[in-house]
Amino acid sequence: MRFTLPKPWIAGALVALLLTLLAPTALAAPPDARNIAWLDRITFGADSATLAQYRKLGREGFLQAQLHPGDPALPPAVTTQLASLDAERLTLNDIATQLREQRAKLRALDKGDPQRRALAKAWRKRGHALADQAAQAELLRAIASPAQLREQMTVFWLNHFSVFQRKRQVGWFVADYTNRVIRPHALGSFRDLVMATLTSPAMLQYLDNANNARGHYNENYARELMELHTLGVHAGYTQQDVQALMHILSGLTLDLRPRERARRFGARGPQRINALVAFYPRRHDASPQVFLGHTFAGDDMSEIRRAVDLIVAQPACARFISTELARYFVADTPSPALIDRMSRTFQRTHGDIAAVLHTLFTAPELDAQLGRKFKDPMQFVISAVRLSADGREVVNAEPLVKALRTLGEPLYGRLTPDGWPLQATSWNSSGQMSDRFRLARALGSGRMPLFDPGAKRAPVGTAPPDIAASMLYRESLAPRLRDATRQALAQARNRVEWNTLLLASPDFNFR
Repeated sequence: MRFTLPKPWIAGALVALLLTLLAPTALAAPPDARNIAWLDRITFGADSATLAQYRKLGREGFLQAQLHPGDPALPPAVTTQLASLDAERLTLNDIATQLREQRAKLRALDKGDPQRRALAKAWRKRGHALADQAAQAELLRAIASPAQLREQMTVFWLNHFSVFQRKRQVGWFVADYTNRVIRPHALGSFRDLVMATLTSPAMLQYLDNANNARGHYNENYARELMELHTLGVHAGYTQQDVQALMHILSGLTLDLRPRERARRFGARGPQRINALVAFYPRRHDASPQVFLGHTFAGDDMSEIRRAVDLIVAQPACARFISTELARYFVADTPSPALIDRMSRTFQRTHGDIAAVLHTLFTAPELDAQLGRKFKDPMQFVISAVRLSADGREVVNAEPLVKALRTLGEPLYGRLTPDGWPLQATSWNSSGQMSDRFRLARALGSGRMPLFDPGAKRAPVGTAPPDIAASMLYRESLAPRLRDATRQALAQARNRVEWNTLLLASPDFNFR
């Protein structure tokens, strides 16, 4: 949907919005509104059900429920829609079978055969479609799941351990990466999360460890595992450590030819990790390596596990992960005192993510930043839908996947392994705000087809949501509005204009 700014007062409101974004102010609101504003950090934005649970449990009770959510049910229509997606139904075994069949078909055709090119193109297209379905599924869960913190952390870790869907067959693997690798560990042990990503087909292919073998080394993953995933850039390790870790990781590969390799390597065949990942001792460099001051020698997965244990135990890892979490949830430049406390919790609990988050969400530094953290596109899109839909079962996430592409932060769409930036300066340009204004208009008009699976447009005559009349708005957002926003809303001549200005306002773009 395209939208221009036909009314001068709307254009003026947008300019005022952009000026306001440059100098956010601390949240001035009654105590209860400040408590509700805290929900905008621990969730993707409050809806009525979240608000009711918070008021029943209180802050600590709600926090504990979010840190240890169990397996809460999704709304029935969302569950049905998820079950209809191929990306959700395919197991890793299914994917392995299909990719091996495809490989056999390609190998049976000459390289110059047009049929071979057409087949390869069709399978690439299939992988991209599965990745889009995986993005839809994650958005549906992020909007509807009562386990809001777990879904926020799933999105956070998908960005931290970023993979790019258009590299080779990575698109085939991203649903498995999200559902089996990231989400189950999102609030658990950081060490287990690292091991899960390390042995995932998506990561092994994206960062090339699938090609890291004795005599044909590739250091991409070894470097990024330390630099981006665990220790950070300035943690004191050396190029020799990168090289040593590369040797330790050699032989851990994506295995699309298990029978051929089993015959080739015989008794020295694979140590199977899952349907597509195996450790091959014959492809591994078992010569002694000195890594982070410790000697490694061996030719099985225990050597890799020991290396991960050593990395995660480094004080630099505790500090790096704590900093990234604080930057995402608290402030672009988080308090050193808060990072120190989070780091101590990380080390004391051996990387218990939930424990570190408890330290974060009970910190006075977080309360001091309420209303001052600019939403990235993912947070903006999901919170806007949660407010405007408020409990209605969103079952069509295709328009939202497209919206995230327009806003520049598509899931699985970051080409480089550093993930999308967390700082406001990357997301508060005039172009970004114009795109957000258009999305606000689409949501505020009710013309985005969120409630009909597969629909390209909403039914004719669909009424815009009445956000102003909702109890959710009156209790959670209205008490926090700035005077400038109230004045702009008072000029709105109809419900669509009112909804648009609210969703595009500084008050809504900050959390």
